[in-house]
Amino acid sequence: MRPHRFRPAGALKGRIRVPGDKSISHRSIMLGALAVGETRVTGLLEGEDVLATAAAMRAMGAQVERTGDGAWSVHGVGVGALLQPQGPLDMGNSGTSTRLLMGLVASHPITATFVGDASLSKRPMGRVIDPLSTMGASFEATVSPKGSQTLPLILKGAYPAVPIRYRLPMASAQVKSAILLAGLNTPGITTVVEPIPTRDHSERMLRGFGADLSVETDADGARVISIRGEAELKPQTIEVPGDPSSAAFFIVAALVVPGSEVLIENVGLNPTRAGIVEVLRQMGGSIEELNPREVGGEPVADLLVRHSALKGIAIDPSIVPSMVDEFPALFVAAALADGVTTTTGLEELRVKESDRISVMAAALCAAGATVIEQEDGLVITGTGGEPLAGTAGAIATHLDHRIAMSMAVAGLVSRTGVEVDDVRPIATSFPTFQSMLEGLGA
Repeated sequence: MRPHRFRPAGALKGRIRVPGDKSISHRSIMLGALAVGETRVTGLLEGEDVLATAAAMRAMGAQVERTGDGAWSVHGVGVGALLQPQGPLDMGNSGTSTRLLMGLVASHPITATFVGDASLSKRPMGRVIDPLSTMGASFEATVSPKGSQTLPLILKGAYPAVPIRYRLPMASAQVKSAILLAGLNTPGITTVVEPIPTRDHSERMLRGFGADLSVETDADGARVISIRGEAELKPQTIEVPGDPSSAAFFIVAALVVPGSEVLIENVGLNPTRAGIVEVLRQMGGSIEELNPREVGGEPVADLLVRHSALKGIAIDPSIVPSMVDEFPALFVAAALADGVTTTTGLEELRVKESDRISVMAAALCAAGATVIEQEDGLVITGTGGEPLAGTAGAIATHLDHRIAMSMAVAGLVSRTGVEVDDVRPIATSFPTFQSMLEGLGA
């Protein structure tokens, strides 16, 4: 455990560039490993989660090498040519790595054992196991005390796998992506029906690598995504935009710390990911987009964020899929806003790295916020801009990087500071978070 107390230190001023988008970083390594030839990636997020993906692809035959700061070279083996890994694939804390790689392996004639840390080993995998089993893969999973299927698990791929048409029972980009990745090496056409749109990085990048993928809208308004199997992927040059999930902490910090003005460069603003910006603007946040452009098929801009008087709002649950990972940071903004902020439709947050509804409620209450926990969200009555009291002891982060970073931001707008029990998990997604915060004056 490495506890740390985050204290108020005045206005945040300056210019920063957050690490590369985690979702795009994962997918660039995976798809590069399935393309024949060399894929070059710049701006890759070098956090522990993405490094777990890189190690897994190496274990299955790809050459994945770091060539510089954020620069990586991937020599792929081709679709259908993944090798049998010689040992377990250690996914660390990365749910994205686990679920997407389960999809990749499911349609290859290999057997892989997936393991992870204590936090990841509690997370449900049945949502991916169900459709991949229908495609022909077989699983031996651990059964949790609550009856869900978890890591460690053994996956035996099907060859040939069976194409399916699968309607997502919940909004999940990871489940969608796992099925599409399995479909890459499956004869025929594999289709995912998505009633509620989720982040579309997989679709964009699969097309970029040359997969035959189509997206249509059915009579009910659902997205119908189809991929033709036995694909031949072509190597790419990828520039990874800044991660909006990482930028969210600095956006919120600049909005709530009086006198702050921060320019966050090169932030990915894919509309399936940028819900946090829209909601904070609805709350009165000053977030200006400068130099809007497109990088590698993804919309990008520099964000100029200024301290703002935020107001509480009722957040439309339809926006949840586009900002599901950013709610811990949003809860901090709500705690400093004027009035009541109501969130609903957040059941998915209970099965993240931690139960983010319950853990954030406890952490914010410990810091002096007024929070009511409900089954599917939080009701937060803000201070109207007045600082939070701060914590007497350390708040429990439950090995969750987003809890630690969110409460770090809360500490900047408190009287006595906020102590988190362990800052080590921050390295899974944002190794330079603390130094970047200090560089802005915090």
